[in-house]
Amino acid sequence: MPGFTVNQWVILFLVLVLGWLLGLLSRTGSNWRRLYEEELALREAAEARAASSANRVVELERQLAEPRTVATTAAPASQPVGGSDDLSLIHGIGEDGERRLNALGYYRFRQIADLDAREEAELEAKMGIAPGTITQEEWRAQAQMLAGGDLAGHRTRYIL
Repeated sequence: MPGFTVNQWVILFLVLVLGWLLGLLSRTGSNWRRLYEEELALREAAEARAASSANRVVELERQLAEPRTVATTAAPASQPVGGSDDLSLIHGIGEDGERRLNALGYYRFRQIADLDAREEAELEAKMGIAPGTITQEEWRAQAQMLAGGDLAGHRTRYIL
């Protein structure tokens, strides 16, 4: 078995020196370990947040699937049998306001149109809206027009 030649010993020595130099240059302390551990901690925190969010979604879906009971004490016995008017057509009420009005026993345009000043103030307080809102937004006049079937006049005056 022949031994190494001088050229082979020189190449081997240069490879070892080059490996040693690369090792020294790449060794920036334990900085890479610290960065790796920080990244690992961030990933674990993100996974924990994702798991928490997924659990919250499951809980909300479970709550939505449960049957709800509607309190009958909020709506008086005067709830109309044949349905109700679309109170959200009155400018200033909207869908949320219509739900609150229904909960307070108001289902028809005629009920809004027939309010007096005292009832207006009570209704504003119950709904949590600013005093004078019903008068300012002309709910009674709008309800009067809608109760009379004047949808075109209502649109012309209050919507456009």
